[in-house]
Amino acid sequence: MGLFDRLRGDGDPRVAFVGIDGVPYSLLSDNPELFPNFAALADEGTAGEISSIVPPESSACWPSLTTGVNPGETGVYGFQDREVGTYETYVPMGREVQAPRVWDRVEEANRRATVMNVPVTFPPQRDVQRMVSGFLSPGLEKAAYPDDVREYLDSIGYRIDVDPKLGHEEDKTDFVEDAHATLDARFEAFEHYVEEDDWDLFFGVFMTTDRVNHFLFKDYERDGEYKEAFLEFYRKVDEYVGRLREALADDVTLIVASDHGFTSLDYEVHFNEWLREQGWLSFRTDDPEELDDVADETTAYSFIPGRFYVNLEGREPRGTVPEAEYDDVRDELKAMLETLEGPDGRQVVDRVVEKEEVFRGDHDEIAPDLVAIPTKGFDFKAGFRADSEVFATGPRNGMHSFDDTALFVDDPDATLDGADLYDIAPTILDLMDVEYKRGEFDGASLV
Repeated sequence: MGLFDRLRGDGDPRVAFVGIDGVPYSLLSDNPELFPNFAALADEGTAGEISSIVPPESSACWPSLTTGVNPGETGVYGFQDREVGTYETYVPMGREVQAPRVWDRVEEANRRATVMNVPVTFPPQRDVQRMVSGFLSPGLEKAAYPDDVREYLDSIGYRIDVDPKLGHEEDKTDFVEDAHATLDARFEAFEHYVEEDDWDLFFGVFMTTDRVNHFLFKDYERDGEYKEAFLEFYRKVDEYVGRLREALADDVTLIVASDHGFTSLDYEVHFNEWLREQGWLSFRTDDPEELDDVADETTAYSFIPGRFYVNLEGREPRGTVPEAEYDDVRDELKAMLETLEGPDGRQVVDRVVEKEEVFRGDHDEIAPDLVAIPTKGFDFKAGFRADSEVFATGPRNGMHSFDDTALFVDDPDATLDGADLYDIAPTILDLMDVEYKRGEFDGASLV
């Protein structure tokens, strides 16, 4: 118990949320002897597999997890989105998230929030106690608020992210060392601010787990060269989560969650090349580089991961598919995706989701018309080059999954049946006794 906890005496319940980006529940639940702190958290609280969102991509997942609403409300569908009425694209950052974050609601209730390393939060908000932006931040200098936070983080060698280029090397030794160094500094910063104890909501994310999974997950699942290095890294994650739990005062409930699951990767699928080969996509130039290079006769195009857009007349600037043919065209594309086979004869797509099933809100005008959820082993790419292969392999051997998302709540009365990412924000507010209207969320409290 820290000094601020002893002095406050207000009795308001608090929550510490620790994100473990991309960690599948099965990894932790299948190895309780390797990860005793996660096992204890499950035994003494509530734990289980929950669902991610459509699409299960971090840039869309974290805005939805932190707001409790779907991408139609957040306005963020992935790493790349399209400007309304144009072929211009952009990378969504924190200011593009159009729904209130859970820490915004906490601050509005005159409670205090410390937010650290959450993806898609750059630039840092200045209406919270302190914030360190996470993934997609250009660097620490502009990612930390207030200035004394940046000065402290500089002193401990804190970094926003690992160097993913190291993972592209055949020898992963430097990558693994870099991942450990990034994790160590992240934990040191989390522990420091947890023990400052002047917050009502602590919200911090370990994203290095996602990076390690992208380059080493198949080694874990299929007994590869770096399996032990993978497990050693996760033993450290387990240790750090246990130490953070021990540092929390009695009035704090710990929640640990991932934003999606993970599985081994066998093939990348370059869907714009596939659409080109099928005669659904063509370019205005011999050297295409961007969406604006698509030709007028294009019927559909794709963004990662598995998002498909009909080139609709009146919506896209050079749309050629009449509104009257939209349903038929979309149905045909859906059927093509559902029957697509990979080089090994396996079905590539597990299911195809129509936008009306999952997206609703003020920002659904840029929603994909279809989202393909991959069968395990396939990772969906896009790209606008004219010389790629449909099926390829790259340096990564792990990929996101919709299922197997992890959630741990240090409360034995929580109920996780049918839970998904949308339930986490209202659960945090319920645990903190912060009032909200139930219709404001796509999820519901689990406590």
